[in-house]
Amino acid sequence: MKALYSILLLLASNVFMTLAWYGHLKFKSFEWSKNLGLLAIILISWGLAFFEYILQVPANRIGSKELGGPFSLVQLKVIQEAITLIVFTVFTVIFFRHETLRWNHFAAMGLVLLAVYLVFYES
Repeated sequence: MKALYSILLLLASNVFMTLAWYGHLKFKSFEWSKNLGLLAIILISWGLAFFEYILQVPANRIGSKELGGPFSLVQLKVIQEAITLIVFTVFTVIFFRHETLRWNHFAAMGLVLLAVYLVFYES
């Protein structure tokens, strides 16, 4: 159960992270943001990132073996990176339709997913 909670929190935190890091690139589409300066955009992004941390920190604490969770530190990091790529891909397809995802992008993402498998592989 801790594994599921940790992964769901990582997923939710990555939604906020992606919005904070890349969502501002769509602000130009909204009337309210046309005259905002860089500092205002940074502050909005920091506000979004605040919610990322509210979810990310508990996700790592719940998931960490050191605190009774099922994942090692390396496993948590690789899971987080894979979730980041999945969330980013969905975000790109929905909000940045002009971006083209090519075979090499999917191959790179496949390698990250392979990393998730390898980090859990016990030899």
